[in-house]
Amino acid sequence: MSLAEPIEQGLAAMKVDLPLPARERLAAHLELIEKWNRVHNLTAVRDMQQMVSLHLLDSLALLPHMGSAKSAIDVGTGPGFPGVPLAIARPDVRFTLLDSSHKKCAFLDQAKTELALANVTVACERVEQYRPEERFDAVISRAFADLADFVAQSQHLVAPGGRLLAMKGVYPFDEIARVPPSHRVAEVVELTVPSLEAKRHLVLLEAA
Repeated sequence: MSLAEPIEQGLAAMKVDLPLPARERLAAHLELIEKWNRVHNLTAVRDMQQMVSLHLLDSLALLPHMGSAKSAIDVGTGPGFPGVPLAIARPDVRFTLLDSSHKKCAFLDQAKTELALANVTVACERVEQYRPEERFDAVISRAFADLADFVAQSQHLVAPGGRLLAMKGVYPFDEIARVPPSHRVAEVVELTVPSLEAKRHLVLLEAA
């Protein structure tokens, strides 16, 4: 089975309607990861079918929660999750993919070129040291850090009125309890990802 079928099925289950070129780019991203994984360890997930649900569809579960954001940064993006699928699905949003690994940034540069992602910038720096000219409406992390650490390291990247969006597994009661008083949890949303039985939650934080 090609990647097209599970991607189509997953998008249909999530009620995400993307044009054919976007769906082809989603598949091409995974195929490029598989190619690089033969030499570089970009992700521990090797099975392409698993990659569709564990990485691609999981990333796209964030789409309904992007709000009116016109700019976003994916902190600790690794091989581009959730940033690349989101950038493909939302060409109207400017995405910065941030990672401190030169190997992963080299991959992201290649992916940006091969997938023709005009709305993507790759930044190879540590998050706490990254000082862009403009801050972001949405600062996103996926399995990056504890919520308190995410706030401490990333709060300088949030534009006025913007939000921090942290993708988590099970409901993170303990992490929420440790969120610093400078920020408040605006919402915790349970995410539904097709073919993924594990619990997934999105924590939305904003300045108190």
